[in-house]
Amino acid sequence: MNRSESSRLLRQIREWAIIVVVAVVIAVVVRAFLLQQFYISGPSMEPTMFQNNRVLVDKLSYRFREPRRGEIVVFDRATVSGDTIQHDDLIKRVIGVPGDTVEIRQCVVLVNDLPIEEDYLDPFFVAQADPVDRCRTVDLAPTTVEPEHLFVLGDNRVESFDSRAFGTIRREIVVGRALMIIWPIRMFTFL
Repeated sequence: MNRSESSRLLRQIREWAIIVVVAVVIAVVVRAFLLQQFYISGPSMEPTMFQNNRVLVDKLSYRFREPRRGEIVVFDRATVSGDTIQHDDLIKRVIGVPGDTVEIRQCVVLVNDLPIEEDYLDPFFVAQADPVDRCRTVDLAPTTVEPEHLFVLGDNRVESFDSRAFGTIRREIVVGRALMIIWPIRMFTFL
């Protein structure tokens, strides 16, 4: 290999190295600040999304505005067991925003004393005669959502671990808003 071939090879290696470094930096920035995919590991959001779905989450929009009622959010719920802290990413629908009063009466969710439209619920469960089979928590006393908090519920009320169990969540633990189901590809849809 002569000197010009050697210098051309080094230039190509340097160019490829720069391209790879720039691509990695862009990927890290996008994941940290803009978009991230999350894996759905349980049935709490069925029939909107299912186990093994992957969703793309917008991490940027809530830096400029607050979450809105009806949006699906991912949040980091930390639990403590002795000296061990465990982080779980949960995905739920926002039902109440700061200042709202959320109540459940005979499986009907009321926000500020008005029943909300929940066309995303599974008709099979909605049709169940036994209220426990319909929503598990038949009645919930009125809960006023504090400033910087959200009241969240899963779409599958029978199987969801949500604000009915752990109360409202702090706004600061919200990772972002679920934008779309991206996998499996046959289920691709905007949320």
